[in-house]
Amino acid sequence: MLPAVLNLRARSLLRGTILVLVSLCLAFLLSGFPNARPSLKLLIPAFAALYGTYETSRCLRLRWSFYHGGVLLLLYMDVMALAMIFFLLLYPYEGWLQ
Repeated sequence: MLPAVLNLRARSLLRGTILVLVSLCLAFLLSGFPNARPSLKLLIPAFAALYGTYETSRCLRLRWSFYHGGVLLLLYMDVMALAMIFFLLLYPYEGWLQ
């Protein structure tokens, strides 16, 4: 029997959070930050982080509780990580910002 982290049909906060954080680290490595260079390879961590955010949102419950509030905090963290990944993806293509 697989643990919940490896079972894709089961909800797992850990899987979603780890996927987003690993995608953010991978995006920093692929972009060559702080000397950002254009690379379409950053689409891989972007889609992985989007999937991780989806995994986290699956864990929301209908009634409010402290668990629901914790999941909302993780979703806000996911949104900030997604904003950073998409910034690293799009920034090198904007020549007027440099």
